[in-house]
Amino acid sequence: MPLNKNLLVSLIIVLLFPTFGGFGLGATATHLPPAKGGKLPVINLQIPKDRVQRTYLGLTGSGYFKIPQIKAEAIIIEIFNLYCPICQSTSSAITEIYHWIEHNPKIKDKIKLIGIGVGNSLLEVEVFKQDNNIPFPVFPDENFEIHQALGEVRTPFFIAIKLEKDGSHEIVHTHLGGLTDPRAFLDLMVEAYGMKREDLLIKETALLPR
Repeated sequence: MPLNKNLLVSLIIVLLFPTFGGFGLGATATHLPPAKGGKLPVINLQIPKDRVQRTYLGLTGSGYFKIPQIKAEAIIIEIFNLYCPICQSTSSAITEIYHWIEHNPKIKDKIKLIGIGVGNSLLEVEVFKQDNNIPFPVFPDENFEIHQALGEVRTPFFIAIKLEKDGSHEIVHTHLGGLTDPRAFLDLMVEAYGMKREDLLIKETALLPR
């Protein structure tokens, strides 16, 4: 009996990327995955060449930056891979969250989103961004250096950090897998960050761009 095409694609993904899409085959990482109350490892990302993305992150110039240097009070980081089916299906939910934040003036400048494509080149993360209409900056991790520093987490994996005025930060939440209820996820983030729940009250007509 011939294999179903979708099943065959899934099997290929499992064989090529055993730690992606929730198909992990065992812990082999030398670093522990991020956990609530902890801190991120030092991650250096290239400052975006695009002016709009630099402005969104509150960065200037060129070269590299560390995630806690983003001008915000809180950051949601999505760890994804172009070839991860769950990452593809989750993209619409995380995009909804971005628009909810950007259309709420009370939290717009407080919470920022970025994505890191583990095992993906710059071209591949741009393909992921364009194919899924991702509005926030995404960065490549072609050599798996960031992935290894993060404990080789499965994808998609979300890390929420809270930034302090002194430049320090703390992980307040992590989430493995897809997002079935983006609004509930955003509510959880706001609560974890210690923001006022009434700041999330958004008129339905302002949720998404026209």
